[in-house]
Amino acid sequence: MYDIIIVGGGPAGLTAALYARRANKSVLVIEKETFGGQITFSPKVENIPGHLTLSGNEFAEKLVDQVIEQGADFESAEVTEIKNGDIKTVITDSGEYTAKSVIIATGAKHRLIGAKNEQNFIGNGISFCAVCDGAFYTDKTVAVIGGGNSALQEALLLCDLAKKVYVVQNLDFLTGEKKLSEQLYARENASVITGSVVESYEGESELTGIKIKSTASGEISELKVDGVFVAIGLVPQNEPFKNVIKLDERGYAAADENCLTENGGIFVAGDCRTKKIRQVATAAADGAIAALAACDFVDNKQ
Repeated sequence: MYDIIIVGGGPAGLTAALYARRANKSVLVIEKETFGGQITFSPKVENIPGHLTLSGNEFAEKLVDQVIEQGADFESAEVTEIKNGDIKTVITDSGEYTAKSVIIATGAKHRLIGAKNEQNFIGNGISFCAVCDGAFYTDKTVAVIGGGNSALQEALLLCDLAKKVYVVQNLDFLTGEKKLSEQLYARENASVITGSVVESYEGESELTGIKIKSTASGEISELKVDGVFVAIGLVPQNEPFKNVIKLDERGYAAADENCLTENGGIFVAGDCRTKKIRQVATAAADGAIAALAACDFVDNKQ
């Protein structure tokens, strides 16, 4: 039995493991995909404190190595259920593990379009965060996919950097706030294309454009772009845990900055919880807070 099991091996989960191990707690980190999380898809990151620049994969490797050095255990498996009780049972597709406390740090995945060649260009022309990657497209041409608040905010930020910004929306109107829409239409380097969907991403070793199709006529045209920012929402990875944590209407764990849940000994951290800002720095902060709270919980049980 472990003191703490951490579900999710992204920046929040790994930071939680780091803090828990430094508090001399036995720790198991379970991750179903890539240790390091979504950041591993970013080719270049410049907003991580203490680093001028490095790739997301380099950052993830350094963080994993740091946690390994501290003595945490790792398991590649998918958690399918958590059974709450005095002792927590974490059920995976390859076995069961028990712990005194559990931190859920499963993150949220960016919703994808499903267009042809999409997987080929993620992290190599397709981005999900203008704050993170927008500077790489200074004086270049980009497209933002989506028409909600997040997409409009991304587009406005990119208008300050890029030469040209296309906004491609599948509906015949933008769904974001009127004020954001007005600000976007006022930008001379912005072009809004409604009633169109992305059919495919074009290019060989690097992205060169996207093909879009009119939902009314079916006509297909091509936009020459250097990069694409997909902003059609996030999908929190909390469904297997709805029996032990309260979820909001969008599926996020209903927990505040304290990372506490209604069930004693179960904590949440990172992008899977309700929060305004989802960045590496805020995920790491959550990991530290959740870990220290879990350590206190374990100490008080002994």
